[in-house]
Amino acid sequence: MPVVALIGAQWGDEGKGGLVDLLASRARLVIRYGGGNNAGHTVVNPLGSFKLHLVPSGIFDPNTVNVIGPGVVIDPEALLNELRDLQARGISTERLFISERAHVIMPYHVQLDQLQEESRGAGKIGTTGRGIGPAYADKMSRTGIRMADLLHEETLLNRLRTVLEEKNRLLTRLYNTKPLSLHDTYLRYLDLGHQLAEHITDVHPIIYRAIEKDLPVLLEGAQGGLLDIDHGTYPYVTSSPPGAAGACQGAGIGPTRIHSVLGVLKAYSTRVGEGPFPTELEGPEADVLRQIGMPWAEVGTTTGRMRRVGWFDAVMARYVVQVNGIDTVAITKLDVLDTLPTIKICVGYRMVETVLEYPPATTALLSAVEPVYEELPGWQTPTSGMRQFYDLPNEAQAYVARICHLVGARLGIISVGPEREQTIEVAEIF
Repeated sequence: MPVVALIGAQWGDEGKGGLVDLLASRARLVIRYGGGNNAGHTVVNPLGSFKLHLVPSGIFDPNTVNVIGPGVVIDPEALLNELRDLQARGISTERLFISERAHVIMPYHVQLDQLQEESRGAGKIGTTGRGIGPAYADKMSRTGIRMADLLHEETLLNRLRTVLEEKNRLLTRLYNTKPLSLHDTYLRYLDLGHQLAEHITDVHPIIYRAIEKDLPVLLEGAQGGLLDIDHGTYPYVTSSPPGAAGACQGAGIGPTRIHSVLGVLKAYSTRVGEGPFPTELEGPEADVLRQIGMPWAEVGTTTGRMRRVGWFDAVMARYVVQVNGIDTVAITKLDVLDTLPTIKICVGYRMVETVLEYPPATTALLSAVEPVYEELPGWQTPTSGMRQFYDLPNEAQAYVARICHLVGARLGIISVGPEREQTIEVAEIF
């Protein structure tokens, strides 16, 4: 059976959680490979509606093993709260394993994240303020604390003593805030480690046993390809590589082991926070896309911020497909477009007298481009009750086909609503 990487192919919030929930019922192992609790998946299944931030979406299937991989940065308190919420609703967390190599988000990471964002003023990035960036920065500067350290008293104390001395200098001298107590921080995180101890382990044998036994493995992404630290709309990006390369690195799986990369695309574009957005809309059309008043309105799962919305951007999507080797796409929220008489797709960027087929690297240039639109007829027919591709109106089929042609990937899945049964499978993923 294949190893499938499921990644967001826009700026995140593409509806990945529901698809992972569906595909996890066929996978035997689901691995969350990157990001932290700055990401969120809303999952709606027969058990109810759930908002996940760190726990893999395969947690709802009792036959699926779930792994938080070494590429994730973990806020232990946030994770424990998430586990308690799941357990309170009757969801077993016994088959969840946390990589001992995953890095820990410490309280100084959260403080510094918020203080740094505040100091940027008008140039703010739009960070969630949950300490993700500073935690990854410490990981790369080799001063991070890992989940394994929380299980060893002497190691944790020695590492924390050295790091906290440096962080307190930043907090007191640069930001004029109170220092953190070594004693209190040490005891708090030692206790958090003890509470998570039954889940913390070396996940490498678990992952490779599954691969050697030819079991279906799903790599669950967070955020989206346009937030990639290297390939996204820098500096308005996340601090990790959420794409296919990051899936390999963050899970500890060689790239030759991946059978397919499934890219998730919303049928239009959304973005939370700051940064350039060439196809952004305002006014009545934006309100339709935001689904104002609906339970599943375009509000960030993690931030609670209203999402910015716009027409589908094939220039951006094609770039993400090519960079990540996406061979199959899932198109979500097609039903949101049901009432529109016409629908636009951005097929190029006009800059002066030149039409660009790929997004420019700098924010200044990307903010200055003029979208070149192709207009397609809408279908103005409800699709939320349709369960087969050929049940969809001809105009909806044509719209989806045009997206696939423009981005250069085959169609695998269409969703026409938040429920699991509102998913139309066009091609076999596992």
